[in-house]
Amino acid sequence: MADGNPPPMRSFAQAAQTETEALPLRTVQIEGLVALKIVKHCKECMPALVTGQLLGLDIGSILEVTNCFPFPSRGGEDEDELDTDGANYQLEMMRCLREVNVDNNTVGWYQSTYMGSFQTVELIETFMNYQENIKRCVCIIYDPLRSSQGVLALKALKLAEGFMELYRTQTFSGEKLREKNLTWKDIFEEIPVKICNSALVSSMMTELEPDVQATQCDFDRLVLSTNPFMEKNLEFLIECMDDLSMEQQKFQYYYRNLSRQQVQQQTWLQKRRYSGLHLSLLVVLVVYTFHVLRQRQCYL
Repeated sequence: MADGNPPPMRSFAQAAQTETEALPLRTVQIEGLVALKIVKHCKECMPALVTGQLLGLDIGSILEVTNCFPFPSRGGEDEDELDTDGANYQLEMMRCLREVNVDNNTVGWYQSTYMGSFQTVELIETFMNYQENIKRCVCIIYDPLRSSQGVLALKALKLAEGFMELYRTQTFSGEKLREKNLTWKDIFEEIPVKICNSALVSSMMTELEPDVQATQCDFDRLVLSTNPFMEKNLEFLIECMDDLSMEQQKFQYYYRNLSRQQVQQQTWLQKRRYSGLHLSLLVVLVVYTFHVLRQRQCYL
């Protein structure tokens, strides 16, 4: 520099944070062991809904999830006591992980759901609470029922930036939603999930592979999720068609009543017009008759 002083030094954390804020989040990379932990926790506690903490690193446009631990299940205790115990449990777990040199940076949380029933107000409020300290946090949603049909129902969600601005200001009006071009589909943003394994795990899985290679036809036979979900979607579609038929009947009834009222209105206007015309002709005839009578009187 001109004054001879060196430029201010920035720490690695500050540089990483600046670079992270500049890049959008594009991928959530989950280790295979973490995915298995999430699946095991959610399946063991069925049908209760469970949640847990996600730990990892936020590097550039990739959010790495390297570890997780479950939250204690809620019983019949007081809610304030449960919140306090949960916070203490979380801090104690992160302290223990830090002592054994394991990633203990919170990057979000995971929770179980059933048939896509995760879009709730509580999820939005939890996101807003996390956003106060963690700018780029995600929520891993796992559906045990759908996964039991042969599909790994695992998705990563985050709140859309435009919706977060409206939620902070609490201005949910039609004009604001139109200005932000927001619909119900734009509340949550789904981030692609990539499951990866370490080199040691990959080599072990390679050793465990059978000698006979499976073909794509063999894998297609294992897909069990199509028929039950298609049947359920068809049932929903039939119910919607029944509702649509009822609405169409209501609309036709309303349209018939409207047409009938319009015909009655036109008939009344025509009668009014004809009665006014007859009255005008009668007045003209009376005046003409009176004029003729006066002329005759004058002649006489």
